[in-house]
Amino acid sequence: MTDSLCIYNIIKGHAENSPDSIAIVSPSQKSVTYRDLLNQINYVAKRLNSSVSGRNDIVATVIPDGPDMAVAFVSIASCTACAPLNPGYGADEFHFYLSDLNAKSIIVHSEIDSPAIEVAKSLHIPVIRLSPSSKESMFTLTGNDHLKSEDITFAGSEDTALVLHTSGTTSRPKIVPLSHYNICTSACNIVKSLNLTARDRCLNIMPLFHIHGLIGALLSSMSAGASVVCNQGFLAPEFFKLVKDFSPTWYTAVPTMHQSILERAVKNKEIISECKLRFIRSCSSSLPVKTFTQLKEIFKVPVIEAYGMTEASHQITSNPLPPGETKEGSAGITSGTEIAIMDENDHILTAEQKGEIVIKGPAITAGYENNREGNKNAFTGGWFRTGDQGFIDKDGYLFITGRIKEIINRGGEKISPGEVEEVLMKHPAVAQAV
Repeated sequence: MTDSLCIYNIIKGHAENSPDSIAIVSPSQKSVTYRDLLNQINYVAKRLNSSVSGRNDIVATVIPDGPDMAVAFVSIASCTACAPLNPGYGADEFHFYLSDLNAKSIIVHSEIDSPAIEVAKSLHIPVIRLSPSSKESMFTLTGNDHLKSEDITFAGSEDTALVLHTSGTTSRPKIVPLSHYNICTSACNIVKSLNLTARDRCLNIMPLFHIHGLIGALLSSMSAGASVVCNQGFLAPEFFKLVKDFSPTWYTAVPTMHQSILERAVKNKEIISECKLRFIRSCSSSLPVKTFTQLKEIFKVPVIEAYGMTEASHQITSNPLPPGETKEGSAGITSGTEIAIMDENDHILTAEQKGEIVIKGPAITAGYENNREGNKNAFTGGWFRTGDQGFIDKDGYLFITGRIKEIINRGGEKISPGEVEEVLMKHPAVAQAV
């Protein structure tokens, strides 16, 4: 394992080599350089260490999308384990997640009145308030001041950087701890597959409590020494103004966001014709062929569909940029993670055979937290079972046909809802299908 592969060393390297390079821009605050970012990491590390939060201690956050959350994630993860929570949760949800995480403390943005504060107090979890600082366009952390320490410790590659829950749509959500090595490996894989350089700028419209936004947009950009536009959430009417004002070279989103953007494309033809986008990325669920085709025709840039999941630190496969071949409906080829197809008897299948997608590699979590049964079911012979059904064609391209648990058995015939949706989407009168 590479001891140096961690968030702190990535940021430190850029701060030393190109300190004035822009890391984060936004409509609401002045630009943050890599030097600024390193200084803020040092401040947060000292502040959290003085509150007796150190390596592998879980610090939850309730911070709205935007530059504060982007800087907070990078800073907190550099010295402790960051567990970003959706600011839109209600009291019951906060109670579940904070109890389940056994959080050491919680950081809440000072400009929101979140039920997380009272919930945390009821659970005896110290509350730290994040307050924006107009002078530095950064923030300060206040609260939980009873202990002081001058020591500053930073997390290493084997330490936990990020803690997320699975969606929990079919069962109790599982805790997914991801090490610095996991997420930095994934970020580097994305940099390689998209040919990202310091000249790139990502327009991030994904939530920063989601693996897609945190790794797919934010950390991948920072691994390349590039910049990220951090807006305060996704509002489709604002998208084209952001494209015009910040000249991003790419953006990444889920299919429903792409569809919302397409609905407004006709009224923004001039911005589209002058934009600097060199590709568009889609991930987190299958992109309908109709949406893929419309994006490609309207923006006149490659549309790169990728496949990822939380347990794999986001990206698993990705379609290549030109001159590589992009296959419509495909999730692409491996981007650093080994993939295979396994049948119900745990046998690896050959090309074109349909079964469960299994993966292995350095970006994959070592296992769910405190969940022996979940880990027993998830890992087979060193392979992680994704729960997704699909096949790999003779060229090594992965095609996803649905979730194993969603497959409908009808008279012995296995039907995937995803394939039905794909057929419906081909009809010209259908905009979205589910």
